[in-house]
Amino acid sequence: MRSLPGRPGGARSRAGLGRRSLRFRLVLFVSATLAVVCGAMTLTTVFVQRVYLYEDLDQRVSDAAERSQGGLQRRPGGSTDLGFLNERGQPTGTIAARFVSGRIVAAETVTEEGHQRKLTAAQRGALDGIVPDGSLHTRAIPGLGTYRVTAIGGEGVPVLAGLPMAGIQRVIDRLAVVETVIASVGLVAAAAATTTVIRRELRPLGRVAATAAEVSQAPLDRGEVAGLTRVPTPDTDPGTEAGQVGAVLNRLIDHVESSLGERQRTEERMRRLLADASHELRTPLASIAGYAELMNQGDQQISPELAWRRVTDQSARMTGLVEDLLLLARLDEGRPLQSNEVNLAPLVAEAVWDARAAGTDHGWRLALRLADGHASVIGDQSRLHQVVANLLANARLHTPKGTEITVSVETTEQECVIRVRDNGPGIPADLLPAVFERFSRGDASRSRTPGTEGGSGLGLAIAAAVAEAHGGRIHVESAPGRTEFTVALPRAGAGSTDGSWHGPEL
Repeated sequence: MRSLPGRPGGARSRAGLGRRSLRFRLVLFVSATLAVVCGAMTLTTVFVQRVYLYEDLDQRVSDAAERSQGGLQRRPGGSTDLGFLNERGQPTGTIAARFVSGRIVAAETVTEEGHQRKLTAAQRGALDGIVPDGSLHTRAIPGLGTYRVTAIGGEGVPVLAGLPMAGIQRVIDRLAVVETVIASVGLVAAAAATTTVIRRELRPLGRVAATAAEVSQAPLDRGEVAGLTRVPTPDTDPGTEAGQVGAVLNRLIDHVESSLGERQRTEERMRRLLADASHELRTPLASIAGYAELMNQGDQQISPELAWRRVTDQSARMTGLVEDLLLLARLDEGRPLQSNEVNLAPLVAEAVWDARAAGTDHGWRLALRLADGHASVIGDQSRLHQVVANLLANARLHTPKGTEITVSVETTEQECVIRVRDNGPGIPADLLPAVFERFSRGDASRSRTPGTEGGSGLGLAIAAAVAEAHGGRIHVESAPGRTEFTVALPRAGAGSTDGSWHGPEL
């Protein structure tokens, strides 16, 4: 894994801008949420405290009225006597009033010095309309402020009492200020902590973005694509969101690298195929052109019949090569083959008889090991015959005289297996991995029958492509004295044939 080199400024600035933008939005969201929560807590605290303080004030006002009424009952004074205000325990600012026939006849307040002072006419006018029924009222008294007042009567002397609300308002105001300061400090601290945490958590995401930016600038359209930068392992922890993104990006880079590598290998194979095909076609074309030139010149050293025969042979060779290439191209495109039920036992037997007629200097054996009497597959009969014929031709052309070639057909519950085995010199180990590649030849290492002409190098490639097109597979094992090709094809449903066919003895 390569380390991150210096990245271009544009990609770095865009990645940084994206991270800052995301960080800013996250901090803004968290801060706004905290501000809403703090504001709600502050308002709730102030509201609850205000309700509590006013309930306490109302209770104290009612208690003051009851104490005033009780004090009047113990005093022998006249109807305007408010001397009870001089008694101990009366808070500063307390007001009291006497009623006669529903009209206030006397009203006084306790000063800060602890003395009584009569209310002015305007101040007494602010108390008009209050009846001694025990209900609580809020009145703004000129020069004194806002008061909470009540008047009681009943069986006692009607009296009015009131307490100032300024103290409660100051408490509430101070509480609101303190709550606001605490909330502001908490909000600033929370925003700073959130910014720090988010910045630390987004660092892996920034490194992931930097990796993606570097990969995006790699020249993927040319050259060998390998060694692309990966997200560092610490940034691919699946337990974190950023780690999950990093792990997914690494898998994506792996997929891109493998896909581009496969594309490059495919292009290399295509170029090699075109070069090999051009070379293979050039030889018969040159031969045809040479014989045609000799015939035009009337060369007496070669008979017209021989010349035409050689031209015909080279034309047939060139036609076969073109047809093989066309078949491979169609198989590469995935064009569907014919789909019929094919019994491999007679098909393989016919191919062996044909090979025996062409290679009488080899020993041929056919063995059928059918579990239930038949070996049926679904596929294209002509193409399957071509697979077997190509394997037999390969064994015949690349082994010396007297080589024993054994062909067997076996069945299992799921597959039909064709094996072509010979006791020839074998395939060299360095050629074995490429034996099914196109234009791959082993002439230099495996003996060829003297006086025969080698193939085009497409036979085994066609056999592998046809087997794969039928959903099967082909495999080879080779060592000196033993080479075996194995073709496994999916078996058709049991009972699809009568199972009565038996091959001939060879």
